[in-house]
Amino acid sequence: MSDATDWAERRRIAEQARGERPWSLWGPYLSERQWGTVREDYSSDGDAWRSFTHEDARSRAYRWGEDGLAGLCDERGLLCFALALWNGRDRILKERLFGLTNEQGNHGEDVKEHYHYLDAVPSHAYLKFLYRYPQAAYPYDELVREGMQRSRDVPEYEIDDTGIFEGDRFFDVTVDYAKADVDDIHVLVSATNRGPEAAEIHLVPQLWFRNTWSWHENGPAPRLSPHPEGGILTEHPRLGPYRLVFEGEPDVLFCANDTNLRRHAGQPEARGPFKDGLHAAIVEGDATAIRRDAGTKVGLHYRLGLEPGETKRIRLRLSAGSRTRPLDADGSVRDLRIAEADAFYDGLQEGIADPDARAVFRQAAAGLIWSKQLYAYDVRLWLKGDPLQPVPPREREGGRNVHWRSFAACDVLSMPDKWEYPWFAAWDLAFHCLPLALLDPDFAKKQLLLLTREWYMHPNGQLPAYEWEFSDTNPPVHAWAAYRVFEIDRARRGGAGDLAFLEGVFHKLLINFTWWVNRKDAGGLNVFQGGFLGLDNIGVFDRSRPPPGFGMVHQADGTAWMAMYALNMMRIALELALHNDVYESTASKFFEHFLLIAEAMTDMGGEGFGLWDEDDEFYYDEVDIPGGGKLPLRVRSMVGLVPLFAVEVIEPWVLQRLPDFARRLNWLLENRPHLARLVSRWDEGGVKDRKLLSLLRGHRMKALLRRMLDEAEFLSAHGVRSLSKAHRDAPYSLQEFGASFTVRYDPAESSSNMFGGNSNWRGPVWMPVNYLIIEALRRFHTYYGDDFLVEFPTGSGDMHTLASIADALQDRLIALFTKDEAGRRPAFGDRPPVPSAEGAEEPLLFHEFFDGDTGRGLGASHQTGWTALIVNLLHHRANPPG
Repeated sequence: MSDATDWAERRRIAEQARGERPWSLWGPYLSERQWGTVREDYSSDGDAWRSFTHEDARSRAYRWGEDGLAGLCDERGLLCFALALWNGRDRILKERLFGLTNEQGNHGEDVKEHYHYLDAVPSHAYLKFLYRYPQAAYPYDELVREGMQRSRDVPEYEIDDTGIFEGDRFFDVTVDYAKADVDDIHVLVSATNRGPEAAEIHLVPQLWFRNTWSWHENGPAPRLSPHPEGGILTEHPRLGPYRLVFEGEPDVLFCANDTNLRRHAGQPEARGPFKDGLHAAIVEGDATAIRRDAGTKVGLHYRLGLEPGETKRIRLRLSAGSRTRPLDADGSVRDLRIAEADAFYDGLQEGIADPDARAVFRQAAAGLIWSKQLYAYDVRLWLKGDPLQPVPPREREGGRNVHWRSFAACDVLSMPDKWEYPWFAAWDLAFHCLPLALLDPDFAKKQLLLLTREWYMHPNGQLPAYEWEFSDTNPPVHAWAAYRVFEIDRARRGGAGDLAFLEGVFHKLLINFTWWVNRKDAGGLNVFQGGFLGLDNIGVFDRSRPPPGFGMVHQADGTAWMAMYALNMMRIALELALHNDVYESTASKFFEHFLLIAEAMTDMGGEGFGLWDEDDEFYYDEVDIPGGGKLPLRVRSMVGLVPLFAVEVIEPWVLQRLPDFARRLNWLLENRPHLARLVSRWDEGGVKDRKLLSLLRGHRMKALLRRMLDEAEFLSAHGVRSLSKAHRDAPYSLQEFGASFTVRYDPAESSSNMFGGNSNWRGPVWMPVNYLIIEALRRFHTYYGDDFLVEFPTGSGDMHTLASIADALQDRLIALFTKDEAGRRPAFGDRPPVPSAEGAEEPLLFHEFFDGDTGRGLGASHQTGWTALIVNLLHHRANPPG
């Protein structure tokens, strides 16, 4: 393979980072579900799922974005391309993925399709998507009916349960995108009949403009029309002309990306064509629903008959300008991009010999890249309403996100899951950026900076949590992610690293840290609140809204997250101080803040109450009981393990190079002896005279690890559970103020609807917090070294170093996805996640969380956001530092 092939993708990433060539102009930015989102909800009651349904999506124009199947669009979402399908039996044209809403599913929202991200590179020069389409009528009504009648304590009714895939009666439909240039894209659509009998499939590649003309006076609408020399000409005042050429002689059907006013506005006299024109023409045979001359949406209708096992392909090309460009008839462009993608991943996977592990790495990376999405949402305009539309109901002025009028986004963001969570979440995105940093560090850095920009960050310094309520609080992991991305980038580029990025994000996080101190330490005791803090359902009650009679909840995790935040900010300040000594005093300020938080966790304000329970040797939340002191909430959960994350090790050479910081540090330790005792053996030093900052002295750390590494409590064969298994037989119950609250271990889907949906932290294994546990153990090991041994598993009599325990936990997480000796992947449970057929490649799924007993994947099935941390774990195992 030539050097040009080896470095082609890295060169594209570098060109994009330097601003030389905009390879990010086109990407997989189309959402997979725009309906049922807050952005499209203009109701009075804020019920987004009912306000804009899947049934509506076919015929109502979206305001803020678009969705599609295997879709691609420009970075402003002005021109969109996606595939539609029909098997001749479905009642609707398959233009988007279907799933159950929050109230329809017995475990909340749940996509009911088989689709997979098979391959992708960061520049989007090559992308591959697979959809498995049944040959029988899609069972929409059956899935809804079964989902609504099932209780929370039984498994979900999946599409496979309908029997629709029996006998391999389905089509494998793949879409490949291969860029010849930044604005020149070859498309290959392939359909394979996996069934035993001949079958017909309708392939309908679609091109359309996002509706930007129905909301305010904005000049003429863009236009799609037949090009006189063949193909489709697109005309848009902001994007410029593009031309779509295609092979064969499909039926070219134009309509308008406008709402069907007959269906949705009670205007029987309204004349189309409308957004649902392609559906009406192809499925219902209504020739009056489309036009032949022009529109804002066009479909190319191909009818393909396929014998058993037969594959047929169609080729298209979307290019800037209007001149004719030939199709990739011999596949040379696609073949070259595949070779370049292979070379790119070979470089990233150096040291990973197992082909199965390499497949996991590559598909997880592909899912992360495919999960980029254009996110457009202007809260002020959303609340006020558009000039050409009805005024929103008055109830909106007291409803969701009303205090976030400064929020105005139109950016490409990394999404947790483009169907189940097609909106960013601040702490999800922070975790996404670690695997992204291995793939495309510039994009990862820009993502972290983006959330601190003035059109995202609130003027008071708060980072927006997630679309459903920006004012909720996610764990403050932004600084942690920023420094880890800096480290990954520095290792790749060598030298000092991107100090401009680190300094830029640090200054914004100073404001955010201040917001936390001023807003989330209600008692001024350096003990923090924050509500559920991303750990849905883990508490005995909703910590964001304590029940009547209960006072303030002093959160062990909230306080520990802030201790971690202080140490992260100190670490960044020390890095900057090595190049600019003005940051030394800032670093010492964060060191002091960490000590104050550590003191508060032991003794809140000198009141004799702390968050560490000496009897149980575990951290618990405590709640104020008016007139009755404080009540510990003795739930052994991830809440009590978060204090492990607040750990930092300082190398002696750092103190030598930063004498002012060292002096301030020593002054604090000498003049604040009650704080100094909280720092583990500061004067003694550890391995190579390193200094340790941690919430945990040796005894407390060993006590926590004893529980965490106990297979009867937190330790499973697949990672660390989010709730102790001891609560299966001994649920924690609380009876106060005439009410009863209970927490029981649930290894799989939640039996509580405290937060609704499929939220569940009551037992399953979650990748992000497991990743933080592994990282913390490795950091402790750099201080304690090989002489510090811990029993693993608890009660086994086997003693291990903290580093070897971290490696063992890492291996358990990796083993969720890789095949065991029986050829089984634990994450797939008792059956593969997709129908299998001879000759079909094996696509993988990356779930939101995993059964605490079996490892079966649960929740959102394409959560290649934080579950893509498997990429970092595989990379670390193959390339351990030092």
